[in-house]
Amino acid sequence: MNTTIEDNLKGIANQLRIDSIEATTAAGSGHPSSCCSAADLVAALFFGHMKYEVKNPHYPNNDRFILSKGHAAPLLYSVWAELGIITREHLKTLRRLDSELEGHPMPRVPYVDVATGSLGQGLSVGVGMALNARLDNLDYLTYVLMGDGECAEGSVWEAANLAGVYHTNNLVAILDCNRLGQSQPTALGWDTDAYRKRFEAFNWRTEVIDGHDMGEILEVLGAAGLGKQPLAIIAKTEKGHGVSFMADKEGWHGKALSKDEAAKAIAELEPKAKTGVAETIPAPTPLPLPKYEAPTSFPPVNYKMGDHVATREAYGNALVRVGEVDQRIVAMDGDTKNSTFAEKFYKKFPNRFTECFIAEQNMVGVATGFSTRGKIPFASTFACFFSRAFDQIRMAGISMANVKLTGSHVGVSIGEDGTSQMALEDIAMMRAVEGSVVLYPSDAVSTEKLVDQMVLHKGISFLRTSRPKNAVIYSNDEQFPIGGAKVLRQAAGDKATVVAAGVTLHEALKAADALAKEGIGLTVIDAYSVKPLAKDVIRAAAQKTNNFVLTVEDHYAEGGLGDAVAGELSIDGIKVQKLAVRELPHSGKPEELLAKYGIDATAIINAVRGRL
Repeated sequence: MNTTIEDNLKGIANQLRIDSIEATTAAGSGHPSSCCSAADLVAALFFGHMKYEVKNPHYPNNDRFILSKGHAAPLLYSVWAELGIITREHLKTLRRLDSELEGHPMPRVPYVDVATGSLGQGLSVGVGMALNARLDNLDYLTYVLMGDGECAEGSVWEAANLAGVYHTNNLVAILDCNRLGQSQPTALGWDTDAYRKRFEAFNWRTEVIDGHDMGEILEVLGAAGLGKQPLAIIAKTEKGHGVSFMADKEGWHGKALSKDEAAKAIAELEPKAKTGVAETIPAPTPLPLPKYEAPTSFPPVNYKMGDHVATREAYGNALVRVGEVDQRIVAMDGDTKNSTFAEKFYKKFPNRFTECFIAEQNMVGVATGFSTRGKIPFASTFACFFSRAFDQIRMAGISMANVKLTGSHVGVSIGEDGTSQMALEDIAMMRAVEGSVVLYPSDAVSTEKLVDQMVLHKGISFLRTSRPKNAVIYSNDEQFPIGGAKVLRQAAGDKATVVAAGVTLHEALKAADALAKEGIGLTVIDAYSVKPLAKDVIRAAAQKTNNFVLTVEDHYAEGGLGDAVAGELSIDGIKVQKLAVRELPHSGKPEELLAKYGIDATAIINAVRGRL
């Protein structure tokens, strides 16, 4: 290896250490010791190996970099300064309210693809990016810099498993094995052989190196992309490397240096530091770039009023229908595709489908990775299983990712499968995600039209689909804008407004028909858009029914449709009564369970009579 190149990169690494220390000292907080351990690895990547257009961060064939150990954000920002993207002086605005240089990377800036900092998630995103490169016939490589501490997270090994299964040889995991966690040494310390064996068990090619030996780093990076396996580079490093009083010392995690300490540290680093501003970055391969265009319209839906179709099956139909005209749409599933009906897309477009198996955390991360590369990923499984991936969903929301999630088998209406399979918390969970859209269709037509809306909407969206077959109640030309609602029954003199969605909407219609025979009128509203909620539509109806709304939902009472309605209307003096599942449910037939837990037509009738 050319010693001049090695010395040059070592000098840049020291400058990155200096920049990181100065930035965190100016901020009075941060993780300079974590930056120091990875500086040689990052310098080798950005200034000695990766191919990318500095001024065009979104160029499709740029090599991609994910800082999974997001607490080392100052190191990444220091790279930007050395590339001339920002000034070195601007680094001192780290963590300020008026600065884009946040404590952990955020995609508010074009040089960050995905938010990181919740550890153990970067590799999943990298798998999605690597699979996307294959789909687009591009040769960019995806590099994920991970901390050894985050390898305690199971999601890391979910991602490692899938990468090995799909032979993603365009994916490189770089493990910064610096031995020290936040509060104590990591479980494996410097046992690099243990990490090697774990990655190899998942069908990865591995290299164990000294993470501060520039020659070794460049040598193994030079072999990235070769063979048929993903590459794991396990780099033994020192936390705080280069600073004598901090190197491999406990108690320095997340601790900024004082001004005096920083001056002492910089005095050690500066004699061998070198700027990377003048470095030439190799350009990516000029391959044909994918040309995906949004369709001007979607094919029509085709159902007959009165036919019985499960909304989960309509979802599968919709995926195929929109996928035929929009090449950006990809799908993934958690080994439930014959139940979610995502298998219809798989059979039609197998090259655009990724089976993620029973690993929902990784599936959401993979979907996020695809979304960063311009795809519109639809990920599906039983809605209850998304709860284990809530942190990945939360981080997708923080990343402002264009991810679409579909959860089937919701509520007690799934029947005999029993409690563990019943999603009764999912609306609450998804409503809590910032920027999310929560949709709950009641028939096949509304399901298909809401899938159209999900494609058009940019951001995280959740579609709640049901297991039972219900009647088609809408005509094929009906429109379902996000934030809307449908008033299905309304007449002068109505005694109550009933707001429902999904299976309980059909129960509300039954109740309305039954009460009508007694001369009691009900306004019935389909709140298919739970978030954003059509509050004006519901408010206007409630004001005509003595300021009373009855919500009914196949969900727990906390955080669901009823709470969404009450939260919007209670300030208007409107009384909201909630019918919801209020105890741990049991196996049984769907109709039995709707009755037992008080969310069927009879329960609605009794609640309305109780108000008269």
